[in-house]
Amino acid sequence: MNLKPKTTVFFIDRCLGKHPILEMLRETGVSVEIHDDHFPQNTLDQDWIPQVGEWGWIILTKDARIARNTIERQAVARAGIRMFTLASKRLSGEETATAFRDALPSMLKFISKNQAPFIAKLYKDGKVVAWKDATDLLDEIGF
Repeated sequence: MNLKPKTTVFFIDRCLGKHPILEMLRETGVSVEIHDDHFPQNTLDQDWIPQVGEWGWIILTKDARIARNTIERQAVARAGIRMFTLASKRLSGEETATAFRDALPSMLKFISKNQAPFIAKLYKDGKVVAWKDATDLLDEIGF
């Protein structure tokens, strides 16, 4: 099931781990990169976010603190990031991977209909909901 050409790249934040999410997403045909292949493990979010934005990749995370931390939120805005954060808590690695896999069609639709930067919440049932939109994020940095 090839959902999108390889030009769409999803970047897996290190808080999601590597397995099984990497394999499960790659099985769908989307292009996936993982944090530790590009950055040291202890790289601060505000340091890797701009680089991921420069590459044009879409961030997948479960770190809701990014949207609550002013410095990290401003990094998201400045870098034009498109981010999906898992809202459902206490999921196993397999359940987390399944949630992201099942939400791929909704995420791709959300990407096509929403201007970057944005942070959207993703739920276990595959539902995707806007959390911080471009207006919210850009207002914060004076755009």
